[in-house]
Amino acid sequence: MEAAPSSSSTSTSTSTGGSVTFYDFLDRMRNPASLDLVRSIKSFIVSFSFYTPNPDNDGKKVQDFYLSMEAAIREHPLWAAATFEELDSAMEGLEKYVMTKLFSRTFASVPEDAKIDREVSEKICLLQNFLKPEHLDIPAVLHNEASWLLAEKELQKINTFKAPREKLLCIMNCCRVINNLLLNASMSENHALAGLDDFLPVLIYVTIKAKLVSEAAYYFTNLVSAKTFIVDLNGKSLSMDEIKFEESMQAARLTQTNRATQIEASPTLQGQTDPTLTRMHDKEKDTSGGSSYPYMDAEAGELTVGDVERLLSLYKDVVTKYTSLYKVVRHLSMSKTEIPHSEGTSFLLTQPEGTNTKIDHQRGN
Repeated sequence: MEAAPSSSSTSTSTSTGGSVTFYDFLDRMRNPASLDLVRSIKSFIVSFSFYTPNPDNDGKKVQDFYLSMEAAIREHPLWAAATFEELDSAMEGLEKYVMTKLFSRTFASVPEDAKIDREVSEKICLLQNFLKPEHLDIPAVLHNEASWLLAEKELQKINTFKAPREKLLCIMNCCRVINNLLLNASMSENHALAGLDDFLPVLIYVTIKAKLVSEAAYYFTNLVSAKTFIVDLNGKSLSMDEIKFEESMQAARLTQTNRATQIEASPTLQGQTDPTLTRMHDKEKDTSGGSSYPYMDAEAGELTVGDVERLLSLYKDVVTKYTSLYKVVRHLSMSKTEIPHSEGTSFLLTQPEGTNTKIDHQRGN
């Protein structure tokens, strides 16, 4: 089974415990005694891709697989003396591996879901141009840009993860920042907490600006409420005159359209050369030996739409050179070293990229 892409950490609570859990799962799967489990995992992932995407059926298939694997793990010799926490950690590791492998197949795999995501994203982009805290009736005492920015950053990390539990942790971290803001306001500003009436408007505002029974389920439910609010959002929702709201949305659309037109039309404005392009061209001239890669020292904010074509060309050039070099090195290595072949079958389960450990079961050495 091929490696699943690794995830960067969202915070201490997201990364440390999750990584230990996942590596422990991989470590046990590396044991030859787990061969039957590895076969089951590989078989499920391969067979899942043959089904036509269906959110309801897909969810049931995954849950049924988890239940069968949980029973198999509980009865397996490797977990014979395992505690409840260790079994839970094993299932968490299994979930992360399986859902990372099936991410593109299970998240927004249906056209209807992808369409809704695009519509919500477009509406958020427009709202970002004029939405203010007062439109959501957020009390002035809760206007804290530093806390809002921190909450936004935590929520934005959600797209760097593929496992559901890790995505929930990103939501929880965001909501905890908001909860701390409410708590500090109640203690230092004598603000009487209004519960959800205070919490949800701030979450909605943070969600727009950031482009279950358990705590995780509670926060997830609130995020769903925030999304629903945004989908149905109108002038009345924002304590704003409906005509003014529509005018603001239309003005935001025109601003985006004009901005895109200006960028595509010319890299210069009012006859003045774009300083970003000038800096990048200067870097290209200053590079000793006339480097073919002028973007090596560029910052993300310096790039423009006009750079895309050249960046693509440079990317293809790098990949071509790397592929050619890899083939040469591999040919030289194979010609110098004879690799012994062991009889039997080899089963491979690897962990996320960026690590060196493999789960490799071999028989008949």
